Amino acid sequence: AMVESTYLQKPEAFEALQLDWRQNVGVTAIDRQSRTVRLTQGEPIAYDKLILCTGGRARSLNIPGADLPGVFMLRSIEDAEKLGTALVAGKRLLVIGGGWIGLEVASTARKKGLDVTIVEASIRLCERTVPPRISDYLLRLHTSHGVEVNLGAGIERLALASSGALVATLSDGSEVAADVVLVSVGLVTNDELARAAGLACDGGVSVDSQCRTSDPDIFAAGDVAVWHSKWAGRHMRLESWQNAQEQGIAAACAALGMEVDYQPLPWFWSDQFDVNLQIFGMPTPSHQIVLRGDPDSDAFVMFFMDHGKVAAALGPNSARDLRFGRRLIERGTVIDPVLLADTATPLSKL
Repeated sequence: AMVESTYLQKPEAFEALQLDWRQNVGVTAIDRQSRTVRLTQGEPIAYDKLILCTGGRARSLNIPGADLPGVFMLRSIEDAEKLGTALVAGKRLLVIGGGWIGLEVASTARKKGLDVTIVEASIRLCERTVPPRISDYLLRLHTSHGVEVNLGAGIERLALASSGALVATLSDGSEVAADVVLVSVGLVTNDELARAAGLACDGGVSVDSQCRTSDPDIFAAGDVAVWHSKWAGRHMRLESWQNAQEQGIAAACAALGMEVDYQPLPWFWSDQFDVNLQIFGMPTPSHQIVLRGDPDSDAFVMFFMDHGKVAAALGPNSARDLRFGRRLIERGTVIDPVLLADTATPLSKL
């Protein structure tokens, strides 16, 4: 029942929609001239419009010992079930990579009673997505719950000790022993089919705000799609639940000939220990930071200002304030940073 709760659609829903739903069938090639896709089994399928939702796969570590038993990656339900079974109280977990997945698994494992060590090659946690002050907050959150965090540390190799433990050798020569290792070092897009078909790709399948690729009859959505975000001011992929859902809807609408201008305000959340952290928009180093509340507490909001307007907002355990923050961002309201920072002024008034 737990696994079923993660499914977006029940099989009956496909039947009700009269969808031709084929499991365990891969596509081997897209033939744009004849507008057909070739399959691993069965006849080729002709298309008028084609939508690529091929997502990505977990990036593997190119080091000796990466395929030893006890080394896990996390992308599928099967991965989650295998990892969950291995996370037994009293065991030692080594998490390679201090991004969102690594941090969430670390927090789950600590709650289950494992000893946890995180090794991150960068000098701070979640470097790609949050500013240094939030990296510092996440570091404090994890160390306060007994997680050992090694920053600026690469992994040279994994080996099996005679005791049966996995031993990781770090780039500085030190060693970390573990019973379970999670490799969480990012995502590789599944854009091989698109590349082979000659579609424009740039770290994923390039699309416009109609989710259309360089071929007007082919669209792409979700983790595999790259487009220019007006909120971020750059080309990007949005690896979030929100985007996987909403861009799929937008691509379907565009394929049906409706007017589409897909420019979602990025929204992301992460649950770690007793903290729910949410982010709206894309913070950049050029933004002016306005703090609302105490950054040493477990509930505050950080606003990112751009020319008098809120461009992004994030914070732990502040869902209500962030909902109002989202409106300020979407409406482009020019706002006095002093009022934003003043916790005595309700955001609803602004």
